[in-house]
Amino acid sequence: MPSHIGSKLTTLREAHHMSIEELAERSGCDTETIELIESGAIVPSLSPLIQITRSLGVRLGTLLDDDKGMGPSVTRAGEAEETTRLKSLETGTEDAPLDFFSLAQGKLSRHMDPFMIDVAPATKPELSTHEGEEFIYVMSGELEIEYGKETYHLKPGDSIYYDSIVPHQVRGHGDSTSRILAVVYTPA
Repeated sequence: MPSHIGSKLTTLREAHHMSIEELAERSGCDTETIELIESGAIVPSLSPLIQITRSLGVRLGTLLDDDKGMGPSVTRAGEAEETTRLKSLETGTEDAPLDFFSLAQGKLSRHMDPFMIDVAPATKPELSTHEGEEFIYVMSGELEIEYGKETYHLKPGDSIYYDSIVPHQVRGHGDSTSRILAVVYTPA
């Protein structure tokens, strides 16, 4: 196991404002094992790592990934246009594509995905459904969100938060493209 596991574990534990003793109690591991892992003195087996990551509320990969950065991912003004551009997240249609600009592509261990999205108007609704939740804030233009049997009309400054399991479609309203800030949570 790479030696970076110990430093990541220390960073996570401290971010949760937990002492080694508290982590030991929550995880069922002894304090000596946690101290040895954090110092890099032992190569830990998966069993204590699984117990520890569960008690910290993170996935095992958070400790095992090669991502050395545990800190935030910062996207400066104007950089969003330079990030990876995606087409659709099952919410757009061929006649109304959604252009996604990731705002956290540098953060590998994440549970949410923030995007700036350009939303074109749609002529025919195709509803999508998937696990998770979505938060949308309208930055410019107008938006229609078909959600279940309801349709919501949103203007700049309006927002909506919903469960994605309910059939839905996000589309621009009127003739012009809208820009939104969207945060998508998909359970692991």
